[in-house]
Amino acid sequence: MKKVINGKAFSTEKAELLHSDSYSNPSDFNYWREALYVTPKGAYFIHGEGGASSKYGRQVEQNTWSGGADITPVSKEEAIQWLEEHDGADVILEHFAGDVEEA
Repeated sequence: MKKVINGKAFSTEKAELLHSDSYSNPSDFNYWREALYVTPKGAYFIHGEGGASSKYGRQVEQNTWSGGADITPVSKEEAIQWLEEHDGADVILEHFAGDVEEA
């Protein structure tokens, strides 16, 4: 997927996939999949897709919903937060080791 946001081009084909998480399967209205990417220039974004009842659902006609997809740019801090919430501890320790301290 490609999207231009505030004059910056984001592409899942050109960026590096760091981690992904999902719920259910694509035939489920509640299905969702999110993936955290980093661009070659170091910008982070989340590519998400989901069924009609997910947060990626979109209205196509009156009382008719469909699945959808989107790209959302995130800061480094938001990327780390997303990884914490989506079981990405290994990725945090590999890519953001300088931002983590021992407990």
